[in-house]
Amino acid sequence: MMVLITYDVSTSDYDGQKRLRKVAKKCVDYGQRVQNSVFECLLEPAQFVKLKNELAAIINPNQDSLRYYMLGSNWKRRVEHYGAKEGYDPEGPMVI
Repeated sequence: MMVLITYDVSTSDYDGQKRLRKVAKKCVDYGQRVQNSVFECLLEPAQFVKLKNELAAIINPNQDSLRYYMLGSNWKRRVEHYGAKEGYDPEGPMVI
């Protein structure tokens, strides 16, 4: 299933800056950054549960927030892209 993950981490202090880097790094492990604090992740249900737990352990819920949008398996019909950054197909071939 395709999951869109967005986050807002308070960076008013060093600990917040550290949390922001950790959240971004964890999201990169599971998906593709599509905007600064937005990731598209193609996940199995067990991977999604694991990622949510890992992110919850990083953030400070009194200062930070996470949002998960489940786009499901028919996500291609639900995503439209306009603008400068080219879209990608996470199910397509990877060019290295």
